[in-house]
Amino acid sequence: MPVWRVWAVAWAMAAGAESNYGCSVCGCSLSSDWASQGYLAMPGLQADLRYEYYNQSELRAGTHAADRSAFALPNDEEIQQRTLNRSTWFGLDYVFDPPWALNVELPYYDRFHSTIAPGDTEISTSRASGLGDLRIMGRYQSFNLKRSFGLQLGLKLPTGRFDQNFAAGPQAGAPLDRGLQLGSGTTDLLVGGSYFARPTTRLGCFAQVLADQPLDSRAVFRPAPSLSFNSGVRLLTTGALTPQLQLNVRWDGREAGANADHDNSGGTAVYLTPGVTLDASARSHVFAFLQVPVYQRMNGLQITPRWLLSVGLHYDL
Repeated sequence: MPVWRVWAVAWAMAAGAESNYGCSVCGCSLSSDWASQGYLAMPGLQADLRYEYYNQSELRAGTHAADRSAFALPNDEEIQQRTLNRSTWFGLDYVFDPPWALNVELPYYDRFHSTIAPGDTEISTSRASGLGDLRIMGRYQSFNLKRSFGLQLGLKLPTGRFDQNFAAGPQAGAPLDRGLQLGSGTTDLLVGGSYFARPTTRLGCFAQVLADQPLDSRAVFRPAPSLSFNSGVRLLTTGALTPQLQLNVRWDGREAGANADHDNSGGTAVYLTPGVTLDASARSHVFAFLQVPVYQRMNGLQITPRWLLSVGLHYDL
């Protein structure tokens, strides 16, 4: 199997789901386009299917964990309890002719949320499931065996619903926080750049930056802008397994608008992410990554996950 194709598999990790914090949902911030690592992609179509699981249950204030029992009820602050996220991403990547390609990704979310709203003493819950916002990204990439660079430009389109309500508890029937909806309701500009180097025949290194800037607001809500930086190394072996280690840094600004949770949104998170890919056949490959936070600074009171799991399948059509 060609070396470039082995390298390509792990980058099929998906575009991190929208990962604002607090009443928003933090998501996988792994690198989102394997070709951005500098790997030559042959003309044709590839498909990726990825499943993400993460349980936001740790209440944090700034850089420290917060004790829920220290907050008297009722309280002027929202005391979030838990957000359980199960996300499935489907992606298609079509290479017209190197170096030009187009990537499309669509998520399906299944999300349970529980919280104690300001002024309440009991827990309110919601369950939202459905399609999220579609992402379309064009890519240009130069390539050689030692180093390469790439540029990405695209849009996130408002295809996901944003009209879910709380299902049970004191807030039943009230609108769910906009940051927890399936879609943001806005169009976002996506701009990225990447660099790849191969210092030895068995080691590949990469770095990537991606900015997500909302272009508008909707229903008096403007989602937070974000900036992510991903870097990593991959050890190339002669066997079917390819280990990888990533460092992921994510910054999110604050939400804006009357329906935003300005005080409890945004922050910075740093993750260490080991992973592995396995060649299942000449055309299909499976991968698994475990993302562990090593630094978190949250604005206001927010809930974060202790770890995030991503598993998936890459297939050459």
